[in-house]
Amino acid sequence: MEKFTVLICDDSLLIRKKLKEALEELNFQAIYEAQNGISAVEQVEKYKPNLVFLDIVMPEKDGIETLKEIKEISPETKVIMASSVGTSSKLKEALQLGAYDFIQKPIQFETLTNIVEKALKEG
Repeated sequence: MEKFTVLICDDSLLIRKKLKEALEELNFQAIYEAQNGISAVEQVEKYKPNLVFLDIVMPEKDGIETLKEIKEISPETKVIMASSVGTSSKLKEALQLGAYDFIQKPIQFETLTNIVEKALKEG
């Protein structure tokens, strides 16, 4: 997994920490973090990650706006939206805008593993 880069974008430090630990268990070594959409776009420009875990609800720039910008900069990057309950309309919009998949918070390790494996198999 070392040739794959991952960006975790969530305004919660705890969620970023837990997701990073889970990805490290899956042998990812290049893992970057962003606490908001503005920082996420900068990191995508800099690192061109293969996978981005993107929170839908964030201050400053929400996940939908961030997704649009990421897809403009790096269309091949697979963006996995992450959110807690109550964002189904935003989720639908995100998938229409090119989000690869969706993961429900709190993130279960098995669900994360399945999504990551699926994304990596597809390149």
